[in-house]
Amino acid sequence: MELYTYYRSTSSYRVRIALALKGLDYQALPINLIAPQGGEHRQPTYLGINPQGRVPVLRTDEGELLIQSPAIIEYLEERFPEVPLLSKDLVARAHERGVAAVIGCDVHPLHNVSVLNKLRQLGHDEPLVVEWIGYWIRQGLATVEQLIGDTGYCFGDQPGLADVYLIPQLYAAERFNISLEAYPRIRRVAALAATHPAFFLAHPANQSDTP
Repeated sequence: MELYTYYRSTSSYRVRIALALKGLDYQALPINLIAPQGGEHRQPTYLGINPQGRVPVLRTDEGELLIQSPAIIEYLEERFPEVPLLSKDLVARAHERGVAAVIGCDVHPLHNVSVLNKLRQLGHDEPLVVEWIGYWIRQGLATVEQLIGDTGYCFGDQPGLADVYLIPQLYAAERFNISLEAYPRIRRVAALAATHPAFFLAHPANQSDTP
C-alpha cells in the first residue's frame, strides 16, 4: 500500500495511526502542502490522484485510490479486521464512532488550513483567527472529555477508533498553544498513547517529510 501524506496533517496522522495499530506495511509518499510554488497538492499530477487536492490518499495493494480519512480507516477496519479498532458490541461501536465524528466532523474541519486561509482572505486579523481556532478546539475537547471513559484509553484497555481521532487533535491543540489542563481524562489517554509504539511511529515528528 501507498499513503499520500503530509507530516502535519491531522487527517493523515489518523490514517498512519490506524495502519500502525494494525501492523500494516505501507510506503509513505509525502505531499508538501506549503511548498513555495503553492503546494504539491494543487499540482495537476496530484489532482489526478485526488481531485479534491487533499491528503490523505491510500493506494491499496490492488491499485484502488481511496480518499478521506474516515473512508480509508473504515476500509482498513473491514479489510484487516485481525486487530480491530471498533468494539464488537453495536452500542459501544456507536459511542466510539460518535467521538470520532465530534473530532472529524465538528472540530478539525473548522481549523483546517483552507478554512483559516479563507478567514484571512476575508480580512480577519491573526488574533481573531487564533480565537476562532481556540474556540472550536476547546469546545470539541470539552465534549470528548465527557464522552470517554475513566480508565485506559478512550474506551478500554486497548486503543481504538476514538483514540485514532483524538491523539492527532491533541497534536493540533499543542500546535495552537491550547492547554489540556481542564481535560483529565483526555490527558490520561494522551499519556498512554505516548508509550504505545504505534502512536510513536505515526507521530508527525517521526515522518520522512518532517522539516
